[in-house]
Amino acid sequence: MVFYRLAFKPAIGLYGQHDPSAALFEDGQLVYAIEEERLSRRKHAVGAFPRNAIQACLDYRDLSLSDLDDIVLPYDPSLQWKILPHYLETALSADNWLKRFVFLGDTIVTQVRGQMYPTRQIENKLASIGTPVPPISTQPHHACHAASAFHPSEFEEALVLTIDAKGEYDATTVWHGTPDGLERIRTYPHPNSLGLFFAVVTEYLGFRMFNGEGKVMGLAPYGRPNRTIESALRDVIETGADYDVTDLTNQWGTDAGVEQLESIFDRPRRKTSGAFTQWEKDLALTAQSLLEETVVDLVETYCRKIGTNNVALAGGVVLNCKMNQQIINLDIVDDVFIQPVANDAGLALGAGWLDQSPSAVDQMSTTYFGPSYTTSTIKQRLEANKIEYTEPDQLERTIAQRLAEGSLVGWFQGRLEMGPRALGNRSILADPRTADSRDRVNEHVKHREGWRPFAPSLLETASTEYLGTEQSSPFMITTSTVPSERTDELKAVLHPADETTRPQTVNDDQNPRYAKLLREFEKITGVPVLLNTSFNDHGEPIVTTPQEAIKDFYGMGLDYLVLEDVVVKK
Repeated sequence: MVFYRLAFKPAIGLYGQHDPSAALFEDGQLVYAIEEERLSRRKHAVGAFPRNAIQACLDYRDLSLSDLDDIVLPYDPSLQWKILPHYLETALSADNWLKRFVFLGDTIVTQVRGQMYPTRQIENKLASIGTPVPPISTQPHHACHAASAFHPSEFEEALVLTIDAKGEYDATTVWHGTPDGLERIRTYPHPNSLGLFFAVVTEYLGFRMFNGEGKVMGLAPYGRPNRTIESALRDVIETGADYDVTDLTNQWGTDAGVEQLESIFDRPRRKTSGAFTQWEKDLALTAQSLLEETVVDLVETYCRKIGTNNVALAGGVVLNCKMNQQIINLDIVDDVFIQPVANDAGLALGAGWLDQSPSAVDQMSTTYFGPSYTTSTIKQRLEANKIEYTEPDQLERTIAQRLAEGSLVGWFQGRLEMGPRALGNRSILADPRTADSRDRVNEHVKHREGWRPFAPSLLETASTEYLGTEQSSPFMITTSTVPSERTDELKAVLHPADETTRPQTVNDDQNPRYAKLLREFEKITGVPVLLNTSFNDHGEPIVTTPQEAIKDFYGMGLDYLVLEDVVVKK
């Protein structure tokens, strides 16, 4: 008998607010996973139960809910009592009696539900999909993050760090990963949260938490060291392995922290669009530097205490690729595995793996866990919409030629990626050699701020030549400094302020068709690199279906659309 497990992350009630997802495991092996946003078409699917993602998992193996052997949720609501004093303090500090009464009532109801009926809300939701509902178990949030990082790393032993805004009660957790599993070494409880610290700065700079932190990271290299800003921040936070940011994060959400920054700097939060001032760029650089300083010290301190040179990372803060590179560069660190679905969507993966032996989990080398579509299905869709297409004999060669001539290409093939990065299956591609490519994609395709950089995909065999390292980077979750003799070939994929890049290395085992396209582009141009950005318009999730790809193709400044074996020209 096959054992089927469904793990999913809701974003309702006791189970967080954003990035719901679901994953299906067959005899312990991950066979399918998808984020709810890719199906609901709402970015981050805030406040959603992942009904679509759950159904997609079931459909992949033609299952009913009752065919599942068990269900695992990556939250343990019964643990939330550990930060009850924080909730009560927040409730009692509200600015009027009505708010205090409502917040206090909500806190009490939440605690009672968490202790007495932790899964009832989920059971009721699942019953609308099918009955009987299989047995449901809950696992701690940060333990699931930790398993998502350590179990597929193939490390025998490692320091495991999980860093986000908040789990049930923890914000940063230090683990020791061994063949026997995970041992919790230290917990930094909420609200002492690096995720919330960076979110406060994000909101102060006019972006939105859980969505704009990457923009702050991208803005940081435009900044200059500013002793006044740094001194002001160091007066209210402590960095390093014993960090403390609670002066900025102690109230619920980010509003109180933003108000404190307004007071500290005697400047209002940014509310208007337009060019950033140099002061705002300097603040982004300072916040990024303090985050890096803290996490680097955490890694150095606990690598020594545990006695390991391997590091595994997960949690939303770990999407900060510049911070990750600082960890990789440490002398004490030999090897690093970073969960590519580091945000809350990756919790479903860790929940499915947590009770397994780490040695039983396959090494994670791709994120292609979602749906795929056949060429015949795609042709039927195109013909139904009376859209002309061709089917070139040498598709990769044909598209490489168009890219070399300056065309912008939507590239749709294989299984949908999971996580925030497009890795060659739902991508927009362009020639990396000119700044004009970058500017055209920003302005006419992605419709986003012109200062934001793009990333490259390159053949893994070219890593040393173009990245100055033999290290593979299959997930676009670290940065590299491009050797000076190669920067002229990669103008479209360098950060304009510091000439770093956020690479994806590609080999034939991970993605044979994409690797072939890169080789064909190299034959024509001498450069085994392409600009690769996610196939979506500004503010929407990455496309999932051929129909969505067709819609975006005609709504964006793309020249060609590749759908499996067929090509559409605008």
